[in-house]
Amino acid sequence: MYAWPASEVPALPGRGRDLRIHDTATGKAITLDPGPVARLYVCGITPYDATHLGHAATYTAFDLLQRVWLDSGRQVHYVQNVTDVDDPLLERAAAHGEDWAALAERETVLFREDMTALRMLPPRHYIGAVEAIPAIVPLVERLREAGAVYELDGDLYFSVQSDRHFGEVSGLDARTMRQLSAERGGDPERPGKKDPLDPMVWMAAREGEPSWDGGSLGRGRPGWHIECVAIALDHLGMGFDVQGGGSDLAFPHHEMGASHAHALTGEHPFARAYVHAGMVALDGEKMSKSKGNLVFVSALRRDGVDPAAIRLAILAHHYRSDWEWTGGVLTAAQDRLARWRAAVSRPDGPAADALLDEVRATLADDLDAPAALAAVDRWAAAQRDGGGTDESAPGLVSRTVDALLGVAL
Repeated sequence: MYAWPASEVPALPGRGRDLRIHDTATGKAITLDPGPVARLYVCGITPYDATHLGHAATYTAFDLLQRVWLDSGRQVHYVQNVTDVDDPLLERAAAHGEDWAALAERETVLFREDMTALRMLPPRHYIGAVEAIPAIVPLVERLREAGAVYELDGDLYFSVQSDRHFGEVSGLDARTMRQLSAERGGDPERPGKKDPLDPMVWMAAREGEPSWDGGSLGRGRPGWHIECVAIALDHLGMGFDVQGGGSDLAFPHHEMGASHAHALTGEHPFARAYVHAGMVALDGEKMSKSKGNLVFVSALRRDGVDPAAIRLAILAHHYRSDWEWTGGVLTAAQDRLARWRAAVSRPDGPAADALLDEVRATLADDLDAPAALAAVDRWAAAQRDGGGTDESAPGLVSRTVDALLGVAL
């Protein structure tokens, strides 16, 4: 599967700082030192409709992370998946009388278009669940041989008790895990499981549903968590730098994925840091497909909204915060974009070296984009008030905003 085209990242003078970021597993901010090539895995969409603002906010957060790494002189090996076969996708296709594969392809194409418009840096590897099945099957076979997988009515389940580190990613108690498992695609009430939290790693073929040759596993399709593990291990290996996604993925998805990897390799940790973006709400409720309260990037673009304004609206909120989308949020972003563009279109302004240093410092401090935006606001206000005659300043500000915030002025 192919990703989307990369927008050019302007070169900036000097070099950025090492990133300090909040790690869900420890509950603390840690300084990442990835080495010359930083390794990042971000969980992708299930393409039965795309791209809502919750998606956009999550991918903007990890786009910022990449830009900070690039600015510090590192390369970034970024991997993202597409869960292009899963129950919600099949259910949506059936409800609309549509072929599930055609639905997945159409929504994936739309997602690529939205990512391009929002100037998201693309992953080096963009892998669908279906194309990953040949890599998934041997992993499930290995887990079964190791005694970490058992059969229940033809389906195969992973035993969470096979990983002594289970629970370390989310830090949740068993009761909360069970509740979230039921809400987020698990089946804790299914009779016969060794533990209610055990996740399915291979679903035996169901009549009327797609299935693939699973070798010794029989025909079927993979579970959700093992998909990402197979892709991450294949392209990044154990101990990669950051596992990312929305905060609703900490459990069960990232918790289960880590346990699968630990049981497979005997190594720990799966990822050195677990980084999670907050949720976006509309009318007081989390924006989600199940609630149907989605604002789509593509719909905003069709209405003539500049994608740079959408991105600025997202950047106005710290990536870890939960926030609410309103018309006022978008208006404020559009006004800010207009002010910034007017400022950099002038022939001179206040020297911008200090601004570049401040933006670098704020983003290196747990991706504090709102503080970075405030710094640019102050420069634009000073320029509007006639401060400074540096002819190079508008160009440096424009390149800073583009390279570090992903907003083209």
